[in-house]
Amino acid sequence: MATPDQVPPGQPPLLSARGIVMDFPGVRALANVDFSLRAGEIHALLGENGAGKSTLIKIFSGLHPPTAGSILLAGRELHLSSPQNAQSCGISTVFQEIDCLPQMSIADNICLCRQPTKFGLINHASVRRRAVAALARLELNLDITRALGDYPLAIQQMVSIARALDVDSKVLILDEPTSSLDADESNELFRVMRRLREQGLGIIFISHFLDHVYTIADRISVLRNGANIGTWSTPDLSRQNLIEAMTGRKIEHLPADRSTQSSSSSSNPAVLSVTNLSRSRSVEPTSVTLNASESLGLAGLLGSGRTELARLIFGADTPDRGSISIQHHSVPPGSIRDSIAAGIAFTPEDRKAEGLVLDLSVRENIILAMQSSRGALQPIPHSQQASLADHYIKSLNIRTPSPETPVRNLSGGNQQKVLLARWLAIQPKLLILDEPTRGIDVGARAEIESLIESLRKQGLAIIFISSELEEIVRTCTRVLVMRDHAAVADISTDINESNILSIIAAHNEEHKNGPQNEHAA
Repeated sequence: MATPDQVPPGQPPLLSARGIVMDFPGVRALANVDFSLRAGEIHALLGENGAGKSTLIKIFSGLHPPTAGSILLAGRELHLSSPQNAQSCGISTVFQEIDCLPQMSIADNICLCRQPTKFGLINHASVRRRAVAALARLELNLDITRALGDYPLAIQQMVSIARALDVDSKVLILDEPTSSLDADESNELFRVMRRLREQGLGIIFISHFLDHVYTIADRISVLRNGANIGTWSTPDLSRQNLIEAMTGRKIEHLPADRSTQSSSSSSNPAVLSVTNLSRSRSVEPTSVTLNASESLGLAGLLGSGRTELARLIFGADTPDRGSISIQHHSVPPGSIRDSIAAGIAFTPEDRKAEGLVLDLSVRENIILAMQSSRGALQPIPHSQQASLADHYIKSLNIRTPSPETPVRNLSGGNQQKVLLARWLAIQPKLLILDEPTRGIDVGARAEIESLIESLRKQGLAIIFISSELEEIVRTCTRVLVMRDHAAVADISTDINESNILSIIAAHNEEHKNGPQNEHAA
């Protein structure tokens, strides 16, 4: 791996953090983290989910005072107590969720909560002058009297940046600014970022899109498990080394001779066929087939498009184009009801917020999907509900005092089993599992992985999403590797962490042109 970068002599950092520690109850989120940002620099801050990026940003933004350590701006120590305090010191943050008000004008959004006044009233002429000046820094010429909501999301993002620059900012923090932008809009944002860099601004750039990082960043810092792994000049850090720094796992190169690799086929009947399925800013055109008794893993870094593709297949989101069929029967896109009727089941990543109804009992949660498919006018008899609940409590080994126990009282692993039972009760043809073992103990994880394998052997087609590659390797018969919202490889032999990580880290035209078969002969 390349040697970590050092601040050159005679170039003191614009912003620096020294020995930052951040403790929450029972958790050390940051452990002695050092970080430096130079004037006129775009510095990417990277790491997997839970690495500590958001915590460090919130400390710089004045949202969290650190447990220990110091923050210096141009050599002067800061004691940040609030976002307003951070802004007054010259540190402005644009978070991933745009916090402007779409019904208000662009001018009012730029000066929101800090409008100049005259005789106790808002000085609208001064507001307009300040808005024009803030937009001019970005070389934007907009009708500042129009409602912000009249403009596309990319313009709203630019206005958020202009609002951050309305104060005398020296440091600009951009948290996932390209997550909702298409390629052209992202390039426009990069143009603005380069202009601000030329003006001497220091920019901290947080992104899960490695292509964007290598396009725009001067230096890269990597956090892992709350610690700073290192800081590198971008040209000196290969993608492979970056992935290794982020994940903590060594990866090996793929075999050089790919002419010997061939695709394997299954004799089992096709269950799922997806053709050119896509959604703007979410998933590039993707085609994939899945047979009975296959488990297809969706692998990639956070933000690669794994969950977005699963939601399109299930109908939770509506695609811009493409088609879906189950056992050669077309499924109307963007309709959860039609997807369930066709035999598609989906357990979401956040089982508590999007999957379970926590105040309902185990029995009531199990029969929800079946009752929904029948409609309100055909209630499932209570005796049948009780029989179904008893069957799945026994067959899935759901540990609950009673079928009538509220599901919120169960452990995470048993909650996940209840969610699986709900979908198994409708006898699906395709089961989509998004992070099914997240937040559960080792024993429950092993039980769920064993259950998934049993279901696959019984003929169920399974799509399995996990941020833990070792779990993908253990569980899946095929892997679709995703990067920057696109499927870049479909592998069914030599499925191991090194191969998958190498493909994620790769950057060449072969992978940019669509999924490649990575099958060894």
